[in-house]
Amino acid sequence: MKFGILVSEGPYTHQSSDSAYHFAKAALEKGHEIFRVFFYHDGVNNGTRLGVPPQDDRNITKLWSELGEKYGLDLVVCIAAAQRRGLLDADEAKRQGKDADNIAPGFHISGLGQLIEAGIQSDRLVVFGD
Repeated sequence: MKFGILVSEGPYTHQSSDSAYHFAKAALEKGHEIFRVFFYHDGVNNGTRLGVPPQDDRNITKLWSELGEKYGLDLVVCIAAAQRRGLLDADEAKRQGKDADNIAPGFHISGLGQLIEAGIQSDRLVVFGD
């Protein structure tokens, strides 16, 4: 089965990101395909490289990055939600006149059309968060 995943909650404010990560990992390990993981609303905060969780806590951004690298996942951060929350890749930072970017490895910024495509191309779109 081919899944699309929507994550709309931040990494440390709600269990949605952890649940989405564990769902994606389990699905991939069982041989299913993940078409795309789309991070929306506060879920875009999963894609910042500047978060520093305590050493004895999980680093959900790193977990997503590693899973994405291992399985070639398309980890998409919504551009409008990201800009509102100060999350920028190098191109967007330059375009907006900012002096730095903060997108984590494996994530990239794109538009809401990527979520629509995930819903169309996937057998199921699984939503984590409100």
